Amino acid sequence: MTASTAIVLLTRDLRVHDHPALATTCAAFDRVVPLYVLDPALADRSANRTRFLHQALADLRAQLRDRGGDLVVRHGDPVAETIRLADEVGATAVALSADVSHYAVRRERRLRAECERHRLHLRLFPGLTVVEPGVLRPGGGGDHYRVFSPYHRAWAANRWREELAAPHRIALPDRVSVGRLPALPAGDSPDAAIGGEGVAQARLTDWLPDLTRYGDQHDDMAGDDTSRLSPYLRFGCASPLAVANRAGDRSGPFVRQLCWRDFYYQVTAAFPEISTTAYRRGATEQWRYDDDALAAWTEGRTGMPIVDAGMRQLRTQGWMHNRARLITAAYLTKHLGQDWRSGVAVFFRWLLDGDVANNSGNWQWVAGTGNDTKPYRGFNPVRQAERYDPDGDYVRRWVPELAGVQGKAIHQPWKLPEALDYPPPLSVPGTDPVWLR
Repeated sequence: MTASTAIVLLTRDLRVHDHPALATTCAAFDRVVPLYVLDPALADRSANRTRFLHQALADLRAQLRDRGGDLVVRHGDPVAETIRLADEVGATAVALSADVSHYAVRRERRLRAECERHRLHLRLFPGLTVVEPGVLRPGGGGDHYRVFSPYHRAWAANRWREELAAPHRIALPDRVSVGRLPALPAGDSPDAAIGGEGVAQARLTDWLPDLTRYGDQHDDMAGDDTSRLSPYLRFGCASPLAVANRAGDRSGPFVRQLCWRDFYYQVTAAFPEISTTAYRRGATEQWRYDDDALAAWTEGRTGMPIVDAGMRQLRTQGWMHNRARLITAAYLTKHLGQDWRSGVAVFFRWLLDGDVANNSGNWQWVAGTGNDTKPYRGFNPVRQAERYDPDGDYVRRWVPELAGVQGKAIHQPWKLPEALDYPPPLSVPGTDPVWLR
């Protein structure tokens, strides 16, 4: 009897534990080919994410080899390479984790058409979120939730799928060429986290004892008491369902953040233009376009210490504290009046966890064009700094020019009598914010 063979096309699901596409396919077929295609259409978008990706692929290859399999690596168009490999190994089916970005949906449609043409069975699986986009629908009509709070209630009450164990054994077809991983790229941020499922699992285990303090500590910018799991969730090195299950309380503040992540995935599934088009109907978009101001913000030299600290952390670590993300994004859009799309692009270039749904969704929320029910709210950066960095330690860590300034005076250096090697706050024509007086 001929052995049955299937391909699992990997994208943003670089793990073996709780991987529905991989686990189900391994249970149903004699031979399984885990395939990752290095797609030139996605190259060069972020040196940081490229490095993290390659680290994650190396870790995944080791995990698969421990189970008797391997990671097959190809370069080129993922649809064409999948079909070509299916022909080489005699595969009859392809498995794929469903995704929501415009590019991912287009890739899925192309793959489905080619699978039909080549008589391959294509099956899509969950795995990138806790609750799949489209599962929860608001009462009274509508294809998705536009407001977070009712979504969170439905999400917490929903019956989640069962978490799946990693396959014990994975058998590759005979004589398949697995291909080489490219040399590890340098990345842009010197202190960026290392990618991989093993690192993700260790990070989660090490952090969980701090979970009980998360509600009180997660906004402490200097304390830096967050899980830092977001890059691992973005690349699927950690299963969001497994993380939520280990965290426990569905209504707790940490699991609520996982719900926010799912919320923006279901928004993006319904509104794939989220990176380019205002989500909120009737949103007013009257932006300034000042390249010098944008460059100063990007490089962390706006003269607003809490903003500069956040942007410098971003460039150094490829990551930024969540409170700093809110402050820096609000400063760019609400104070400098710059287009939120410019902020999306800068964050997307540097962030290890940069993805379409959450990066763009959160930027639109802050800019007042997205899902915020109070779109005209502002963030006073000085007040935010004094509340969430009261002693100024976060600013001192990232803005060494101000290291000698003691206490909360560091947040308004323009009021100090002595001269500092630090720029004055950026001025915006026609504005005089109260926090600059």
